[in-house]
Amino acid sequence: MGVVESDFLVLGSGIAGLSAASQLAPLGSVSVVTKDDLMRSNSSQAQGGIASVTDPTDSFQSHVKDTLEAGAGLCREEVVRGIVSEGPACIERLVAAGVRFSGGALRPDLGLEGGHSQRRILHAGDLTGFEIQRALAELCRAEPKIRLYEGHAAVDLILERHPSEAPPSRNRCLGAYVLAPDGKVTTFRARAVILATGGAGRVYLYTTNPDVATGDGMAMAFRAGLELRNLEFVQFHPTCLYNPGVPDESGRRFLLSEALRGEGGVLLTLAGKRLMEGAHPLKDLAPRDIVARAIDAEMKRTGAPHLWLDMSSRPRSFLEERFPTIFKRCSELGLDMSKDPLPIVPAAHFFCGGVETAPDGRTAMPGLFAAGETAHTGLHGANRLASNSLLEGAVVAHRIAEALARDWEAERRRPQAKVSDWDTKGAVPSDEAVIVEQNWDAIRRLTWNYVGIVRSERRLRQAQERLAVVSREVSDYYWRFLLTRDVIELRNIALLAELTVGCALSRRESRGLHYTVDYPRTLEAENRDSVASRGLGRTLAGQEAGRP
Repeated sequence: MGVVESDFLVLGSGIAGLSAASQLAPLGSVSVVTKDDLMRSNSSQAQGGIASVTDPTDSFQSHVKDTLEAGAGLCREEVVRGIVSEGPACIERLVAAGVRFSGGALRPDLGLEGGHSQRRILHAGDLTGFEIQRALAELCRAEPKIRLYEGHAAVDLILERHPSEAPPSRNRCLGAYVLAPDGKVTTFRARAVILATGGAGRVYLYTTNPDVATGDGMAMAFRAGLELRNLEFVQFHPTCLYNPGVPDESGRRFLLSEALRGEGGVLLTLAGKRLMEGAHPLKDLAPRDIVARAIDAEMKRTGAPHLWLDMSSRPRSFLEERFPTIFKRCSELGLDMSKDPLPIVPAAHFFCGGVETAPDGRTAMPGLFAAGETAHTGLHGANRLASNSLLEGAVVAHRIAEALARDWEAERRRPQAKVSDWDTKGAVPSDEAVIVEQNWDAIRRLTWNYVGIVRSERRLRQAQERLAVVSREVSDYYWRFLLTRDVIELRNIALLAELTVGCALSRRESRGLHYTVDYPRTLEAENRDSVASRGLGRTLAGQEAGRP
């Protein structure tokens, strides 16, 4: 394929990536690289909806207050206020792009979810993310200035100087090396690169995320010398369908939307007692960290394999209309939501931390932006408020397009640096692929058992030691053999697992999504971001610091 040239390179095809691509097209040519098909992302899996103030009885101040309370002291208030206030304009852009919200654009059917004090969740039944992704994908496919590269996996960022030779602010991102479907690594060069590769749920054994969520953008940015923040704050969704009769070898668990509890669903112990009664003033609509810990504690206390979510307070006709996808999935398993309690367990869902960015998506490195779950803007703090993620992705993508438009004339005149093609460094085809499967499984089991909902210093230290051994083997394999997608992903989850453990060990308190039995209190002295920079991912990142 040679070198692929474009003005803008977007890595990822969720709401952040496709929003950015569609809004950058009027400025110049856009390449969108996505490692699966265009519709496969965390965004397309979102059931609940997108939070925005659209009802006259609601207010920006109320949405801000709910977000700050969920974030447990670590939200950046100016970022929260900015993104919340841009919500209505964001919804207008999505509707203009062809998104069809339930109830229509003028009088949308607003849902209620945990941590929200008002009904403000715009949704498309229980397929909101899919509907948004459909509309944006159609928009991008129809735009002649956008070239779509499906089945292409980004390997690493291309830098003007080697990351060990310059701090990020004195370096520049020139593009990315990308593994094409034919197994060859192609050079993609651009004047600006947008990281929108989503989160890293696949670092854990059980997750709601699709198999593309391996933290690629976060890992590439870290290897380029950028800081990641607050990786210890991993949100575990409290209610995923427990189905031991049909095991999912990939570890993906079917999400039962928080909107179910917004429409009257209650959590029950196996004995039929209301779990959240007396546990929190909002009961079943408490923030996700509170609910997930309550479920985890009850399961550990009693040895129960699952708890129940009871929707019997609502009639069958309502449930079929409001939650058609969930209703169908449960019916396939012999469960009638209107009568049968649903067996539920938590699963890894969302990384609140990520690549440190300014509110407009700029990173510390010229030419590199980040948006969506890949980025850390400060909106989510120590715990994300339900349905704020799609809002953040769309708003920051719009800000990136505006920022690039302001600078575009000057940027077009800047001479472009020379870019080297990918060097295989003598790598050969693998004859030890079993190592990939073994280490993939080892990492994800370690994080699930040692870096889960409730943590301890001892378990974190054990995870750190074991991950160091696995990471050395992963790094050795990566440099010896020719690349495949699963090797790229394994390298990335190994790094993200190490960095997550490092961030967790650096926080000696319990706050939001990070709860440790050794430091159960929230401390004012710990009211700070954790920082993953060079040296924290000692094993894998340290070994690779001197390599291109």
